Amino acid sequence: MNVAEAVGAALAALGVRAAFGVVGSGNFHVTNALVEHGVRYVAARHEGGAATMADAYARMSGTVAVLTVHQGPGLTNALTGVTEAAKSRTPLLVLAPEVTSPTSNFRIDQTALAEAVGAHCARVGSAATVVDDTVMAFLAALLGRRTVVLNLPLDVQAETLPDEAAEAVRELLAGRGGAHRDVASRVPAAWGLTFPIESGDDEEPEGFAAEPSDELTRFARMLAEAERPVFVAGRGARGARRELEALGERVGALFATSAVAKGHFHGSPWDLDVSGGFATPLAAELIRGADLVVGWGCSFTMWTTRHGALIGPEARVVQVDLDPDALGVHREIDLGVVGDVRETARAVAALLGEPAAQGETGTRGYRAPEVAERIAREGRWRDVPYEDLSAGGRIDPRTLTIGLDDLLPQERLVAVDSGNFMGYPSMFLTVPDGGAFCFTQAYQSIGLGLATAIGAAVARPDRLAVAALGDGGALMGVAELETVVRLGLPMVVVVYDDDGYGAEVHHFGPHGFPLGTVTFPPADIARIARGFGFEAVTVRREEDLSGVAEWLKGPRDKPLLVHAKVTADRPSWWLEEAFRGH
Repeated sequence: MNVAEAVGAALAALGVRAAFGVVGSGNFHVTNALVEHGVRYVAARHEGGAATMADAYARMSGTVAVLTVHQGPGLTNALTGVTEAAKSRTPLLVLAPEVTSPTSNFRIDQTALAEAVGAHCARVGSAATVVDDTVMAFLAALLGRRTVVLNLPLDVQAETLPDEAAEAVRELLAGRGGAHRDVASRVPAAWGLTFPIESGDDEEPEGFAAEPSDELTRFARMLAEAERPVFVAGRGARGARRELEALGERVGALFATSAVAKGHFHGSPWDLDVSGGFATPLAAELIRGADLVVGWGCSFTMWTTRHGALIGPEARVVQVDLDPDALGVHREIDLGVVGDVRETARAVAALLGEPAAQGETGTRGYRAPEVAERIAREGRWRDVPYEDLSAGGRIDPRTLTIGLDDLLPQERLVAVDSGNFMGYPSMFLTVPDGGAFCFTQAYQSIGLGLATAIGAAVARPDRLAVAALGDGGALMGVAELETVVRLGLPMVVVVYDDDGYGAEVHHFGPHGFPLGTVTFPPADIARIARGFGFEAVTVRREEDLSGVAEWLKGPRDKPLLVHAKVTADRPSWWLEEAFRGH
């Protein structure tokens, strides 16, 4: 066994289930070793797409995903996706072959490159240390919830393992997934890995329950005193819905989410959906009226708080996060609590004492009957009246998205690209739970949406994947249409086509700047999709959605692209607000 083979075998033994990439000479053997030991390999058409697929897979599966690339340009091609993953603290392990010759045309400083975009960097040093090096990198991704670039020097990859190292690989394979717990204590302290493994929805945590502390006691007191509390769940709250709803019931809290956690409280009568720029008028009003706002695994970015304006000036703010460095980064907070969301919710509930007796009457917190009635009546964006602006062979994107929401099955996954259009699917398409919305927007790059949907679909084949793209992002990632067809994914790809980069058009156009650099002649994206093997429909009016209905009837043996020619004369209101900083 050589080092390349050992890395693949060790990662398979540690529980890696899927790897994404583009194979070249430098990662050929390690990728084949992953496949040999049962890891599913998904070949993308570009490393940028592969990186985003792996990011989305990790988010939707809750496991560490692997990205495997060629040395040099393979890594640089993947860099935007790696940056998105690093900014989102996605547990992603990047296998990056590394040249050792200073005269090689592939020579770059891969460590500096990785660290520059926020990823952690590690290296396999020798055949003797390959097991330790690989396990440490895997644990850094898993326990630290971070993106790790594992450099694999080409000369080291070819080294034959000494007997002791080969035996260690065999021991890992015999354990098949549990071995990483035995070596967790060996992770270097300098890596700062003090976080427990997050337990799944139905698992009991293993010995890291939150202990009573001054912070928890103060938190419990603030909850008990609050008259209008609102809980905002972020990605870090995934898996803790039951505990947050139980605590919310105790204190009378309304529920909201950051954009990445959309759907977390879907079905609750107290769900306000997304906070921030995508918030409904009612949600904005009720969040702004809160006297206590608690962020659960939510970092309170400017997007979640509308540049701070969504949280009232007199409201007290609490932030709960596993990462102490995340507390108070984006806005001033009154209290920061370091801890797992689930366990913190349980601990603070215990400090509040026994729940009220069965049958006791009275309104708790924000949960007045008239608030419940308003949420039921006007809590969704589709409940907000609007003037349908469809005209001239173009459909209003609100009308389009409401129509799709009615047609598509509820068991869906929604992945949204970045751009002027992105608010419409984010606000008007519902998702069944917090594991059904994949929002790779930490780096705000367009062109990631299609690959995001592919990674999500591989992770959750039980749901219909829906990719929502702008025309600019769709054409940037167009090569991955072939990947969708090759994998046989029964996906729906919706392209909101306004013949340009709409964000720039609406940002600079009103000031009289020339727009020739950001507008384009019409492209027949439906025809392009058919060339890749898709079925496709062009939608210019609501009646054209009948083509989507026909496809949904089956057999769905080809993926569907919906080329929607959307109105382009007005900016989306949420983007206009974001540009103005309100």
